[in-house]
Amino acid sequence: MEDDRVNIGTQIKRGSAELAILSVLTDEPLHGYQIAKRIERQTRGLLSFNLASLYPLLYRMEKRGWLKGAWEEPAGGRRRRYYRLGPAGKRRLVPLREEWAQLFRALNRLTGVTHA
Repeated sequence: MEDDRVNIGTQIKRGSAELAILSVLTDEPLHGYQIAKRIERQTRGLLSFNLASLYPLLYRMEKRGWLKGAWEEPAGGRRRRYYRLGPAGKRRLVPLREEWAQLFRALNRLTGVTHA
């Protein structure tokens, strides 16, 4: 019998990472390190990314058309790949946010825990 808990955990981690990345890119294009730091700062350290695992996720999201990546060389800086939301990413963000909102509402009903 397959252990569904592993699959659910993996899906939740992947889904939360996708939501976090798409959300921080709504304001401005960022390179990978900036994405990781912005997520960590905005979640007060509760979510953090190992850069070795972040970049493959960014590449997959780019391949799906959710992100658009472009190499840029800022004045006095080194060349970096900046990511911005692509049209498919903007469309994906709306239902993804709703899915997570539904999950949190269901967990709140189940556990009696509410947002702070």
